[in-house]
Amino acid sequence: MNRVARLIRTAAALALAGAAVTGCAKQEEGTRTLQFWTIGREGEAVEKLLPEFEREHPGLHVSVQQLPLTAAHQKLLTAYAGDSTPDITQLGNTWVPELVALDAIEPLDARVAGSKVVDKNDYFPAIWSTNVIDGKLYGVPWYVDTRLLFYRKDLLARVGYDHPPRDWNEWQAMMAKLSQPPGKTFGVLLPTNEFEQLLALSLQQDDPLLRDDGRYGNFRSAGFKKALTFYVSLFKNKQAPMMTNVGVGNPWAAFGQGFYTFYLSGPWNIGEFRKRLPPEQQGDWATTPLPGPTGPGASNAGGSSLVIFRASRHKDDAWALIEFLSRPTIQERFYQILGDMPPRRSSWEAPALRNDDKAAAFREQLERVKPTPPVAEWERIITEMQLVAAQAAHGDLTIDEAAAEIDRRADRLLEKRRWMLDHGHKASP
Repeated sequence: MNRVARLIRTAAALALAGAAVTGCAKQEEGTRTLQFWTIGREGEAVEKLLPEFEREHPGLHVSVQQLPLTAAHQKLLTAYAGDSTPDITQLGNTWVPELVALDAIEPLDARVAGSKVVDKNDYFPAIWSTNVIDGKLYGVPWYVDTRLLFYRKDLLARVGYDHPPRDWNEWQAMMAKLSQPPGKTFGVLLPTNEFEQLLALSLQQDDPLLRDDGRYGNFRSAGFKKALTFYVSLFKNKQAPMMTNVGVGNPWAAFGQGFYTFYLSGPWNIGEFRKRLPPEQQGDWATTPLPGPTGPGASNAGGSSLVIFRASRHKDDAWALIEFLSRPTIQERFYQILGDMPPRRSSWEAPALRNDDKAAAFREQLERVKPTPPVAEWERIITEMQLVAAQAAHGDLTIDEAAAEIDRRADRLLEKRRWMLDHGHKASP
């Protein structure tokens, strides 16, 4: 265990002294209990699938604890530090590097190699790669998340287009026509407190977002500045409203009212638009993969994976559950219950996905996604990136000033990582 991990564990152990760990179900007589932590609504959905798993594994009971998204990260770190981790957990793929740095989760390469269920070649490659750190696999993708464009077909037709944008130039030309009169209607909604939109545009560039093995920011690169310039221009030209996601209030109603035509968002909004827009508007909207600078563009490789903690006493049982939840038939049911999209190509052959015209664009986009840098500090870096980008959108910073400031903030956050790598240690959060 490295020094930082020992300090984290000692501090949390003192904080937890005398307190009972919540969420641990009482062991039933004659059974062994597998502790499974989930984040958000996934826990409710997976509980509907578990009776079948328990029937297949007599004597094994799965105890599910749902963690709220706002507290999940700290809860996982505290549990690790206090030697009270579950057997298996859902983990956002940007959190994987942090738990690997703490040596908290189990490598899974040998289990995958011997599995008749989990087939690496059936997974979207970039999604799979988010779980590979220093050449070792630490998680199996559970569901995927990426961003693309929701758009109003009827509004595009009014300005002369019978197809969605195919590159940045065409997209910007469309938005210029749609943003009339200025300040009343807009081409696109890009809430200024969300990082995902600028991140997707940045991932479409050839330049990496970090350099020197993740030691420094690379936001002064030509690629990032090109993405930032495009992003800022949408606000400068009044093609995107200068507002946060709180300011827009109800984005679904605003979409239906024509306040904006394009919405860069994720798969959960398929269900939201179907539920919130009136029947007469259901034929007016569609989804399309993101356009890139010169053609089809990349987007982010997001989602959650399933990992096994090193401290688990039931690793074989935990792996059995991962295999169960990785079956294409189970992933189809999970999608039908919750709408979370599967990470396996074969799972997309299910009629609920194959015959859904709104989901088809996500299937296409998943072949063109890119992972974010596998460093523990990444989520803090992109938070700073968006804070500075919002200043640039408001006109308070030039593109060069903003890029330099993001690099400065990223380099500060990466200081500990540089020190550990330069001294021959595994980087740690």
